[in-house]
Amino acid sequence: MAHAAATRELGYQLVAVASRTPERAATLVETFGGTAVTYAALPGNADVVIVATPPQCHAADAVRLLDAGCAVLLEKPLCRTLAEADQLVAAAARNGGRLLYGENLAYAPVVQQMVALAPRVGSPTHLEVRSLQGLPSWGEFTTDEWGGGALFDLGVHPLSVAMLLANAAGEGRPVAVAATLRGGESHGSDEHAELRLRYRSGFVATVIASWQAGPEPMWDAQFAGTASVVRAELLPVQALEFNGVAVALPAAASPIPALDQLGYSAQLRALVTDVAAGREPAMSATFGREVLQVVLAAYTSAGRRGDEVELPFTGPPDLTPLQLWRRG
Repeated sequence: MAHAAATRELGYQLVAVASRTPERAATLVETFGGTAVTYAALPGNADVVIVATPPQCHAADAVRLLDAGCAVLLEKPLCRTLAEADQLVAAAARNGGRLLYGENLAYAPVVQQMVALAPRVGSPTHLEVRSLQGLPSWGEFTTDEWGGGALFDLGVHPLSVAMLLANAAGEGRPVAVAATLRGGESHGSDEHAELRLRYRSGFVATVIASWQAGPEPMWDAQFAGTASVVRAELLPVQALEFNGVAVALPAAASPIPALDQLGYSAQLRALVTDVAAGREPAMSATFGREVLQVVLAAYTSAGRRGDEVELPFTGPPDLTPLQLWRRG
């Protein structure tokens, strides 16, 4: 729904909608326009296809559409395994990098300004990014087919923000991760995750993702160093402070403020602009793979009672996060 609304707000034409049921596709068409079609009919005459199918379908769907000649906005999480991620990276490479990994927060004004301020914190001493909310009441997020739970699905948002902030401050990519996971009732997936990302300098960042909070979501980030502190509220409202002083954020131009505030409109606009310019999006398949490998290493760590796992991840490339957690 968010991607379809962003399409309309940007003035792009929605030409086709496919869903798992004809009724669902028809409802979206009634709201946003276009024609209801089957998955096999895509891309049709579309220049861009937004892939928001379940994670187990991402690799096959995106590779087919890329090879059919269209650009792809691939909703997070990227996919379930490293083998699938490698297929996506290869498909994007042979098609001019025309895939954007759907980390919408990377395009949110509050996150972009926080990343811009990150080099001013000095030598990092503290970084914590959290996404806390209730368990989704819809979807199949806790099924084995999905591939993973709170960390795999929700957790990629705070993880991506943490990685962007640390990298902007000169820390590069994490070299190891340790994690603890907590499951929920009546299913075998995780509902709460806490990660410690270690960097080559010795700096450690913390990421927390939970479906055992709520009902009001609370997403925030705090980054401190030897020189400054920057803090952001991401949900339920957006706010930014630098050394305790409020930093102005741009007013949302859309009648649906979340489309601007959470980066959905900017994300889609960036893909269209990047494709037209012949350049790969900043949120590329390669970045999505980097996030996924941290997630896979974290599930492995949790299966080993929180032992640190080195990065880049060298575990089995064909196992999902849940399978790695249970494997120990």
